[in-house]
Amino acid sequence: MSSETAVNDAKGAAQAGAAASGSQPVGAARRRGPFREGERVQLTDERGRMNTITLERGGAFHTHRGFLNHDEIIGKVDGSVVVNNVGQQYQTLRPLLSDFVLSMPRGAAVVYPKDAGQIVTMADIFPGARVVEAGVGSGALSISLLRAVGDNGYLHSFERREEFADIARGNVETIFGGPHPAWQISLGDFQDEVVKAEEPGSVDRVVLDMLAPWECLDAVATVLAPGGVWINYVATVTQLSRTAEAIRADGRFTEPDAWESMVRGWHLEGLAVRPDHRMVAHTGFLLVTRRLADGVTGISVKRRPSKTQFNEEDVNAWTPGAVGERAVSDKKLRRAARDAIAGTNVVDNPEVTN
Repeated sequence: MSSETAVNDAKGAAQAGAAASGSQPVGAARRRGPFREGERVQLTDERGRMNTITLERGGAFHTHRGFLNHDEIIGKVDGSVVVNNVGQQYQTLRPLLSDFVLSMPRGAAVVYPKDAGQIVTMADIFPGARVVEAGVGSGALSISLLRAVGDNGYLHSFERREEFADIARGNVETIFGGPHPAWQISLGDFQDEVVKAEEPGSVDRVVLDMLAPWECLDAVATVLAPGGVWINYVATVTQLSRTAEAIRADGRFTEPDAWESMVRGWHLEGLAVRPDHRMVAHTGFLLVTRRLADGVTGISVKRRPSKTQFNEEDVNAWTPGAVGERAVSDKKLRRAARDAIAGTNVVDNPEVTN
């Protein structure tokens, strides 16, 4: 499929989806109105403890302090307070995107909201942009990218493992209420498949979340338009260093920039205002660069000489086992895929109750 055909198909699907939903952006209707059977709901009790449940007729949420029938929630408006069988109160709210991605079924570690927000902003993912990404994992970053490109944009995701693709597809369809018109997902290695699927210079942004992004230099340089942004999400210092040095040596990109973000919450209670004891610290590094025009050699930043060669020990430092990543069993992947797909079964038009 050519890039022109793909974007035309995406636009046609977006227009059809908008017409079917009363010209609302895809997924907007799912974020409004009373709670429906099949939706996820965030329950907060009187002590601030939160649980996320999926509503089903006849279902119940059990704790050591009684049970709450799901039927008491279905049809209520967002932000209602309900009471269980022993008088325990619960505040009911639809999960925000940040809540959803941290509680959704997963087969791989998700890109945290703090990093997804940085990627969308620092890579300048704009409405209507043509974006490619790899790998998909559980679909957390794909959801943020789809929200940014909009119904008339284009996101082509590449994933090596079919099980992860199934989980991501279920999670995306759950939050948007069905297939997103701007999204397509392909199986295979990014560096091999993207040059077959996308025309040279036709992509605005490239987002990579993988172990060895430096292996994709030629593929990225081929499909990325001059001035386009390439952003990488990597977990270790060794990956960060090797990717940066490969980009510098290639010569077709600008000088790379790298950073990490940390989020520290604050305790607020009367005059007891202080930082929380726990924080979301290191999750990954972000490294961004831009494509230069063809035939242009990048300007080298003057710096002191340093070691740039990698030996076998350096390379082994970024393998999954070395960074503490636990292998995901096939059984867990199948269960996560079932849970993700189950989240797409939302029953519309429930009766509103007070």
